Amino acid sequence: MKQQEKKVLGEDRRNLILKWLTESSQPITGTLLASKTNVSRQVIVQDISILKARNYPILATSQGYVFIKEQAKTEMLSKVIACKHSPEETARELNMIVDLGGAVKDVVVEHPVYGDLTASLMIRNRRDVNDFIKKMSSTNASLLSQLTDGVHLHTIEARTEEQLTEICNTLNAAGFLLSSEDD
Repeated sequence: MKQQEKKVLGEDRRNLILKWLTESSQPITGTLLASKTNVSRQVIVQDISILKARNYPILATSQGYVFIKEQAKTEMLSKVIACKHSPEETARELNMIVDLGGAVKDVVVEHPVYGDLTASLMIRNRRDVNDFIKKMSSTNASLLSQLTDGVHLHTIEARTEEQLTEICNTLNAAGFLLSSEDD
């Protein structure tokens, strides 16, 4: 992607964003898209909302925007797991999952007013874990699980059922999986 000299307008800008997202194998930040099109990040957020409203499968993750490609969905098996741990144990939990070949698709907490709150994570490796932890720290943001005393759900993905089982067993051994005794 090359820096644009002038501001890219409306539909042309949205078409460029769509092109870049579909061609990229990595997330692209709103800041980078804003720089490339010479508009504010807020304009990019609005453009992404318009594209989502047109049913383009764009996901906002902590690493940036991702265009969800159909083949990526069919290759992975997924499982929802219930977890509980302190904020300080987040990196350890996420690293256990990715070290065993898994990916953390999202986090969900149950809010007393809003119901289920879901945030897309798309954490696939230790670099993603590191970037996520750094971003949480640098923005002084709170984890969603802090709203629920550490209780949260993750949708995890892996290529095989055996990997999903090993991830669950490892998390359980570490005391991260929520069990009926935790009531």
